[in-house]
Amino acid sequence: MRRDAVTAGRRVPLTYHTMADAPTRPHTRTGNFRMIPSFRSRFLAAEHDVLIWLPPGYDARSPRRYPVLYLHDGQNLFDDATAFAGEWHVDETAQRLVTSGAIEPLIVVGIANAGAYRIEEYTPTRDGAKKMGGSAHRYGRMIVEELKPLIDGEFRTDPAPAYTGIGGSSLGALVSLFLALCYPQTFGRVAALSPSVWWDNRFILRRIRIMQQKRDLRIWLSTGTAEGEGVADAARRVRDALVAKGWRLGVDLDFREYAGARHNEQAWGAQMEDVLRFLYPAPSLAPGELASP
Repeated sequence: MRRDAVTAGRRVPLTYHTMADAPTRPHTRTGNFRMIPSFRSRFLAAEHDVLIWLPPGYDARSPRRYPVLYLHDGQNLFDDATAFAGEWHVDETAQRLVTSGAIEPLIVVGIANAGAYRIEEYTPTRDGAKKMGGSAHRYGRMIVEELKPLIDGEFRTDPAPAYTGIGGSSLGALVSLFLALCYPQTFGRVAALSPSVWWDNRFILRRIRIMQQKRDLRIWLSTGTAEGEGVADAARRVRDALVAKGWRLGVDLDFREYAGARHNEQAWGAQMEDVLRFLYPAPSLAPGELASP
């Protein structure tokens, strides 16, 4: 089924997919999905498929509004048919945690990367050594000025920054941290899994250190001990820079090092339960308190 939605003066087709749709190759999506195919932005050269996971009970008649988590590299989140090297199982994990009451019901928006444009869009500066990058500002404007208003208009979201998160891994984690710091009026939660701190001579560290004041931002930060030389140490430096600005470990900052975890989809998928439990705890839980598994 298709319908049109208005955003930024344009009509954008929304394709409503269910698990009963006949796939062209095997899919592994679990739950209630909607899709925006080939979302076009006036800020970017490339189009992006957008896949929206809705929590159990969403279609029930209710005025309830839901927090939203925007995740990058959307091809890898829900579906083996589109994943680069195995999916993260975000849908199965979120479904189980929501159903059991371990986390607050939320909407997850997966923004597919644009392939050859991925590095450009996920990096905040041009890296002189690599001679590329620097379009994260425009990618952020696409999310903040075009995609988020569309999602807020089409679905029962709570649009306030306290209920809006952004996250990803590797360069997706880098751009998530950067945009969360740039748009405190939009994002109040961020998930940074194995952030590419090395980009442009550790630009993100410099960006954190020059902040005049702490943001009202709940941050998940993680790394694996088998990701490669210097990766875990760089993540620790980000942790320390955030703590120096006033973030409190175990309260509005959770830092994890996963023993033996590598820089890959399997490792990031295995962390998603911890990510969701920290960023979207059940409303009955105190800040920083985790539900029992």
